[in-house]
Amino acid sequence: MTDTDAPTPQGQALLDAVGTAFARLRRRTMQAPVDGPAGPKDLKRNLVLNLVDEAAETGAEMTVGGLAEHLQVDPSVASRMVSDCISHGYLVRAASQQDGRRTVLHLTGEGTALLRHFRRQQRQAFEYITRDWPEAERLEFARLLLKYTDSTARLPAPGTVDGPPPPPAT
Repeated sequence: MTDTDAPTPQGQALLDAVGTAFARLRRRTMQAPVDGPAGPKDLKRNLVLNLVDEAAETGAEMTVGGLAEHLQVDPSVASRMVSDCISHGYLVRAASQQDGRRTVLHLTGEGTALLRHFRRQQRQAFEYITRDWPEAERLEFARLLLKYTDSTARLPAPGTVDGPPPPPAT
């Protein structure tokens, strides 16, 4: 960022508010009246199923250890989350096609259906929360949110040494 790109005081205040906004986003989004209220287990299942699905989309394999790294939780916590999903029929364990010594996770048909349900809920919540926004703003926010999410793919993998970026010049 160059000096000409430095945020104005108003822009700086806006950027400072982002952290608080992220903290509120998930908590308040859960309050939207959508199909089937999400409980604490559903939130954990959504995280697990999304990570397994994302790995499959990229041709990668997801293990319990990989989930623990991505979720930044203890392996025993990840193992309990996976066991819950397996006992409810959302995931299965299978031998890795890349390394037969490893066990990887795959979505079942029920897991895929539950993931679609979670995604429908999230769309309903988005539409409900932004229902009084002009359509152009709703679509622009959705576009920017997807752009932001795509940019997270460039973040260092969990457990790597890269630290946070240097603070912007003031």
